[in-house]
Amino acid sequence: MTNTALWKRREKALGPTYTHFYDQPINIVKGEGVWLYDEKGNKYLDCYNNVVSVGHCNPRVVKALSDQAAILNTHTRYLHENVVALAEKLSSKFPEKLDTCIFVCTGTEANDLALQMSKAITGNEGVIVSDAAYHGNSMIMGAMDQRREDFGGANWLETFEPPNTYRNPEGTAESFADAAQAAITRLEDNGMGLAATMLDLSFDSNGILIAPDGYASLVVKKTHAAGGLVICDEVQAGYCRLGDHWWGFEKYGIMPDIVTLGKPMGAGHPVAAVVTTREIASKFAQIDSYFNTFGGNPVSAAVAKAVIDEIDDRELLKNVTDVGAYLKEGLDKIADKYDFVGSIQGSGLFWGLDLVKDATTKEPMSDSQLSQITTMIKDEGVLMGSTGRFDNILKIRPPLVFSKENADQALAAIEKVFSTL
Repeated sequence: MTNTALWKRREKALGPTYTHFYDQPINIVKGEGVWLYDEKGNKYLDCYNNVVSVGHCNPRVVKALSDQAAILNTHTRYLHENVVALAEKLSSKFPEKLDTCIFVCTGTEANDLALQMSKAITGNEGVIVSDAAYHGNSMIMGAMDQRREDFGGANWLETFEPPNTYRNPEGTAESFADAAQAAITRLEDNGMGLAATMLDLSFDSNGILIAPDGYASLVVKKTHAAGGLVICDEVQAGYCRLGDHWWGFEKYGIMPDIVTLGKPMGAGHPVAAVVTTREIASKFAQIDSYFNTFGGNPVSAAVAKAVIDEIDDRELLKNVTDVGAYLKEGLDKIADKYDFVGSIQGSGLFWGLDLVKDATTKEPMSDSQLSQITTMIKDEGVLMGSTGRFDNILKIRPPLVFSKENADQALAAIEKVFSTL
């Protein structure tokens, strides 16, 4: 069957909201490590999918899933060793204060629960989030994605300018944090009060940013002074993604009240978590209850444990740090060569190239031109993505098992495509 025929079947069988990458969609039929294969056997280096954190079809993860699925899978209202062992193993990766886990299925669910907890405990309704952030696809989380105007206008939500030092070079830790304070003040003025500040410290949808030193600490201080809780969404930044540390909040030296996890936790299997303090979890339990049928079920727990073991045994945090530094060197050379690369920001194995029409005005490159670039890179056998509030950021975000040899291939593909523009 041709891809065109399959696409027509998909159009007929699935809802029209389903989209696809590339003008001519590729039919991916197999994954292995950092590689994806189409139906013709073409091999693609995956520089996009952070979901499969320890690589596509990781043998340890596959075995853990299949072994447990052959024995039992049920909800968490029965005792099961896997569920408890996962909570213990996961909490050991956090500072001692963050010692309590609640398992869910997706990052969206984790963020939704974190907001429920924050509002119940503080007695306030308001939430602040950086402009153009993305924290999930439910009705509540969708309202926080200010690129989707149909969900906008919530009186409990205020946004603030993200710390983009390329597009706002005069910005400082203090001035960017003052923007968060202004959002808090607006909530207080309309009677909502502050329940939570939600931070994605990879700043993925903002454009993959690096905040000035001291910025995150100032936002935490202002949040607590207003009676709110700090939620760190580690779906993108966590699980060693930024290098040097397991979690993005560690990179910035802060202590959140609640941490949310998602996609990479199960390397492709739907498992996610909220991690918080015993005090917060206990207060929430006195006010409300939460149950998720499949959140942290025995199979999901087995998978998530295997992911942590794989990261530890293969020293993938060190790999991310080392390969990330090597990748940055190559990206910097490319940026020096091409004027339309306005800025490169990121760390570890998460990088964004801010592509511009004009280096002086910093006018963003159009999303259609970036789509053309990602298609050309795909034709070189490398898969990359796009992000940012202007949809002009070339996103590089491979699995954690990415090597220096893989980085060389990715850099060569970028260089070849950029040289033709």
